[in-house]
Amino acid sequence: MAEPVTAPGPPDPHRPRTAPPSPSRIAVVGGGPGGLYAAALLKRRDPRREVTVWERNAPTDTFGFGVVLSDETLGGIRDADPVVYAALDRELVRWDDIDVVHRGHRTTSTGHAFAALGRRRLLELLHARCADLGVRLRFRAEAPPAAELAAGHDLVVAADGVHSRTRETYAAHFRPRITTHRCRYIWLAADFALDAFRFETAETGHGVAQLHAYPYAAGSSTVIVEMREEVWRAAGLHALDEAGSAARCAEIFAGALGGRRLRANNSAWTAFRTVVNDRWSYGNTVLVGDAAHTAHFSIGSGTKLAVEDALALADSLDGHRAPDEALAAYETGRRPVVASIQRAAAASLHWFEEIARHVDRPPRRFAFDLLTRSRRVTHANLRLRDPAFTATVEDDFGCPPGTPPMFTPFRLRGLTLRNRIVVSPMDMYVAEDGVPGDFHLVHLGSRALGGAGLVMTEMVCVSPGGRITPGCTGLWTDGQAAAWRRITDFVHTGAPGTAIGVQLGHAGRKGSTRRMWEGIDQPLPEGNWPLVAASPLPYRPGVNQTPAALDRAGLAAVREEFAAAARRAARGGFDLLELHAAHGYLLSGFLSPLTNHRTDAYGGDLRGRLRFPLEVLDAVREAWPDDRPLTVRISATDWAGGGTSAEDAVATARALAAHGADAIDVSTGQVVPHETPAYGRSYQTPYAHRIRNETGIPVIAVGAISSWDDVNSLLLAGRADLCALARPHLYDPHWTLHAAAEQGYEGPAAPWPAPYRAGSRRPPTGRRD
Repeated sequence: MAEPVTAPGPPDPHRPRTAPPSPSRIAVVGGGPGGLYAAALLKRRDPRREVTVWERNAPTDTFGFGVVLSDETLGGIRDADPVVYAALDRELVRWDDIDVVHRGHRTTSTGHAFAALGRRRLLELLHARCADLGVRLRFRAEAPPAAELAAGHDLVVAADGVHSRTRETYAAHFRPRITTHRCRYIWLAADFALDAFRFETAETGHGVAQLHAYPYAAGSSTVIVEMREEVWRAAGLHALDEAGSAARCAEIFAGALGGRRLRANNSAWTAFRTVVNDRWSYGNTVLVGDAAHTAHFSIGSGTKLAVEDALALADSLDGHRAPDEALAAYETGRRPVVASIQRAAAASLHWFEEIARHVDRPPRRFAFDLLTRSRRVTHANLRLRDPAFTATVEDDFGCPPGTPPMFTPFRLRGLTLRNRIVVSPMDMYVAEDGVPGDFHLVHLGSRALGGAGLVMTEMVCVSPGGRITPGCTGLWTDGQAAAWRRITDFVHTGAPGTAIGVQLGHAGRKGSTRRMWEGIDQPLPEGNWPLVAASPLPYRPGVNQTPAALDRAGLAAVREEFAAAARRAARGGFDLLELHAAHGYLLSGFLSPLTNHRTDAYGGDLRGRLRFPLEVLDAVREAWPDDRPLTVRISATDWAGGGTSAEDAVATARALAAHGADAIDVSTGQVVPHETPAYGRSYQTPYAHRIRNETGIPVIAVGAISSWDDVNSLLLAGRADLCALARPHLYDPHWTLHAAAEQGYEGPAAPWPAPYRAGSRRPPTGRRD
């Protein structure tokens, strides 16, 4: 008799839920270090797993020669698989020094703790470990199609490199973004062991070539030769085969090689490609290593990233029984780490792409700049690693004994700043009718007491129509000038030795908006005033009003408003004046081709776009006392296609200096709403660096500079003369004094106000054990 069929009842909420099983059939595509290590770890963690690696090449085939591993990576390997670590440890070549050879001068820095071994030997060790653990290794075998692998396995680990076919198959899901860069490079080897990591420049008749070289075995060194594409072509290297390229590179760097030859191994000139993916997993397929992300070889992190990906993936699979949760956890945990390394790699890559701009520096400054190029090595950790080298760089810079670079003085025209720290202009939006009040007195006064060499006002508007918001301060009346005088008098008497500067500006098309916390760039709900700009282009079509293009009479009127404000600023007691020609405000709107579409003498090429800002600068310089310095803030890039280029920024800086600017305050962006900035630590400083390096004009660096270590590094490397910090001073008005205390500096460049001296040392904290 058949059992009656009944509808299933609701699930019992008290019944334990059964988690999905851990992946039991795993396919790994790609037999490089990342794929092999992932296979070994996954099999070791659960011997019941069936793990198969597909590698299209033979086990002895490989590209490149040596692999550098950090202490951090080796520590992770040691903890995860002592057998692999022990095998590696027996093979590793270790050294501490970096040699930077530039124009025949060798500068050595020590204490860097490198470890390397041959790539082929690394693969052999991983092959053996996989075999011991029972991983199936399928060499000379193309992996089945991605969909077939995914259907037949619980997990697919795509470790198939920078040209990943798995990634391309599922490109719509991974959404890769691949950038090909401007240098060509080739991996070669020399049959002798260098005694240091060696960076060397060669200034050929065709341009600059650079060598990156390091030992990886008792009698072998990896040698990478790199140069800009145009140098590579001009030198005829594009026409040479593998042997010819190796021979030519050996000629270029004969001194470094002692006349020895270089050998190749499937070596070809290539351009580095930065790989970024919006997602690292799709279904049960996950990307690791170069398939997911790449980092330029100049920071030695390709194998490191791949191995650490494998460790993180294995940990996530152990911690989450549901594979989709494990893959999500893997990506969530790894992405910030990888993003940080990729930012550092991008900074390093860019430095070497632009190496021709650095070669005229003195040898030790060149070496320090090279060592700190990625911002992962800084002044502070170089002092720990190699105090002797760092001391010589500090001495070259002019640091008195016991004085950090940031506490050296700097002179602009008739003003000597006691240190290199600037409180950056920060709009407060709390003025009434443009008059600064008690808030501004306390705000600027407290920062002046905090030790900075120069305290800047917010953008002070030259007219009511030039305001950003109704809360902006101004200098269009004598009453406003008197209110400012109250503040400058306090700074000069309450914080003697601190300078105070005013930033003059006109909002242009970005005016008549709400206060930032009420809706940034949103028009006022009522009471809007008419706007003017270089061209009748709203900041955001359909949101912000369309400005009127300034005619000749309007240009003359605005020019006089700036000059009148400068005269009031002088009477108001300011020590320095800055002209705001950045961030899409009026003067910036003339400079950018994205916002200046004029067809008259004030538009067109850069010379035309510069015309009105230079006329304003001339008028302000004439109105401003001759002994007081004048600076100009610019946006050195618009972070948008068709906008201001780096070359434009350099030419603009030269023109501004020729018309009386004493320094350039180098910011970026905020010109158009569709910008895509490359945010990151000190992300705007390369633009300041380039302007300073190419023109010799003093520069103020600004943008995501937050630590005193970064400030010291930027100054010593020659990337800036002054550093402007904004948000750190909102967090801590006494940022500069605290920076002095943390560095043990008690000299004249950072004096504590007499009433505050009892607090000049960090207070004791409670026990935390």
